[in-house]
Amino acid sequence: MSGALIVTAELPADLHRWATRLRTMHFPPERNFLEAHVTLFHALPPGSEPEIRSRLAAAAGQTPPVAARLEGVMPLGGGTALGIASPEMLDLRDDLADQFHGLLSMQDQQVPRLHVTVQNKVPAREARELQARLAAEVVPRDFRFAGLVLHRYEGGPWAPVQRWVFRGKKRG
Repeated sequence: MSGALIVTAELPADLHRWATRLRTMHFPPERNFLEAHVTLFHALPPGSEPEIRSRLAAAAGQTPPVAARLEGVMPLGGGTALGIASPEMLDLRDDLADQFHGLLSMQDQQVPRLHVTVQNKVPAREARELQARLAAEVVPRDFRFAGLVLHRYEGGPWAPVQRWVFRGKKRG
């Protein structure tokens, strides 16, 4: 859906660089238009952009950097991802999904499995081979998501629209 709006959770700079390098090395180059990302919403309607911007700004302003954990390698059938656990990010996403009620695609009505795709749409054997190699290299680690980013789908590449840094006070 050309022009659809996409919301991602922003990785910390070091993890973003590392995951983008993996993606560059292993994602089929003819389809690799993007850097590493964690998608929260895949296709929000472009006509709702002002409302979406307002709600993302409010959420980021009230939310401290969100705790997460890189868990390890995650199989995607014909691809490979880095699995991420973050109950706090899923809670924030659920709150946003409630606010976006009526705007969500079927895919966005489902609870996502947070991940960074590093390889996709390859033969299953190739994916399994990469998963075995990366399993020995990927070290689980804690991190914090830095913010939210809104993008516009442009038929392959995404155009960045706006970024909001998490700046709420830590609870407790």
